Amino acid sequence: MSDIPFSHEELLSQPAESYMDSAQRAFFRALLERQREALRQHIDIELVDLREVEPVSDALDLASREEQRLWQLRLLERDKRLLDKIDDALDRLARGEYGWCEETGDPIGLRRLLLRPTATLCLEAKQRQELKERHQRHA
Repeated sequence: MSDIPFSHEELLSQPAESYMDSAQRAFFRALLERQREALRQHIDIELVDLREVEPVSDALDLASREEQRLWQLRLLERDKRLLDKIDDALDRLARGEYGWCEETGDPIGLRRLLLRPTATLCLEAKQRQELKERHQRHA
């Protein structure tokens, strides 16, 4: 796993012409790989925890444990979806598409990518998507 080549502040201080140059792509590749590895380790630990079965004699304890297991499974599903998004982002990076809005082709922006490295839409496109989803839910 590679180290991140510079800090967030150094990234944000770069000129606009540097957007998604080789150094910035290396920065996000390292960031995504680091997040991917941490998430994989977390998933592995949670799976081991889920496999451990402690005997219980009380029906309430059993129900409580099952509720806990269901909660853990939901969190693992969410983590797996995030892992898939990270893999997709790494694929986009390899194809030279990372950092560019899938809808408009505009830059997603460094600040947005720092907050959500798996983002595929620029802020305006994401807001349009959320507004459309809100209208569909209330229709």
